[in-house]
Amino acid sequence: MTLEEYLPFWKQLTSAQQNLLGQAASMRTAKAGEPIHRGSEDCVGLLIVVKGRLRAYTVSDEGRELTLYRLLERDLCLFSASCMFQSIQFDVMVEAEVETRMIHIPASIYRQVMQQSAAAANYTNELLASHFSDVMWLMDQVLFKRMDSRLAAFLLEESGLEQSENLKITHETIARHLGSAREVVTRMLKYFQEEGLVTLSRGTVSIRDEKGLRDVARESLR
Repeated sequence: MTLEEYLPFWKQLTSAQQNLLGQAASMRTAKAGEPIHRGSEDCVGLLIVVKGRLRAYTVSDEGRELTLYRLLERDLCLFSASCMFQSIQFDVMVEAEVETRMIHIPASIYRQVMQQSAAAANYTNELLASHFSDVMWLMDQVLFKRMDSRLAAFLLEESGLEQSENLKITHETIARHLGSAREVVTRMLKYFQEEGLVTLSRGTVSIRDEKGLRDVARESLR
């Protein structure tokens, strides 16, 4: 485990700061579906994805989930250290989507380095701003874009992540990602099937017309 590979500002740190991070960092493994961070209930610290995938999401008062973004290999998860940032005023949960190996740095240690190093602070603030930009883009999608466009974009994204046109995913799971109801997702998927865009079977959605899906998803693709 070499933090230099994952922290772009590493060479701008002093030897003491590098040693502090290196001694505090540890490797952690989470199983698929395992909760990593429960919003304001805890402050896990900084997480760096070594292998696997994390999902950051929020939950409405009615219990409906909405995926904010995914974290892939080499990505840094800041919301798991939300106690360090006064600007974060809403709860973000983090879970492992697949079995995931992560580097964990305690929040208190990372905060100490940020206070001492302008390079670390600047990088972290830029990353946080990028995450907020992602969230604002998502809010625009939820509030102003059509559900068929969002669903088509999600299926294309999922296909890219899984490197397969046959997606092993339930309608309930898709609804959780999109902040929708399972019945709405099922109705829309059946419409996609009637249009020849996908075929449906138990626990599986298979993409049959990628170009057609991209046409539907045009306003929701980034």
